Amino acid sequence: QVQLVESGGGLVQPGGSLRLSCAASGRTASINAMGWYRQAPGKQRELVATLSNGGIANYADSVKGRLTISRDNAKNTGYLKMNSLKTEDTAVFYCNVKVLVYASLSLDYWGRGTQVTVSS
Repeated sequence: QVQLVESGGGLVQPGGSLRLSCAASGRTASINAMGWYRQAPGKQRELVATLSNGGIANYADSVKGRLTISRDNAKNTGYLKMNSLKTEDTAVFYCNVKVLVYASLSLDYWGRGTQVTVSS
């Protein structure tokens, strides 16, 4: 199994920056992709960014050019660098990884989330 712990959230003014971290432990060698999701009050959880093992990154249109997903395999840590934050970015951000367990079968693991609040 894989355990994920997000950190780095907090209160920031519009236009500010934050870097979220996702520390993974357990069977990290089996992780084949990671992503960041967010859930705003009263909204469904939505995809923010994904990063494949091959280094292919994809972003939601709303965050392109402002957010950057990355990982440091040596530290078993993923990151989400967030610049030019907007009030509509306010949400609980969740780290997600897909763990290959057998052939093409993968399981999703989630962290408990970290709150990002963008407000003046």
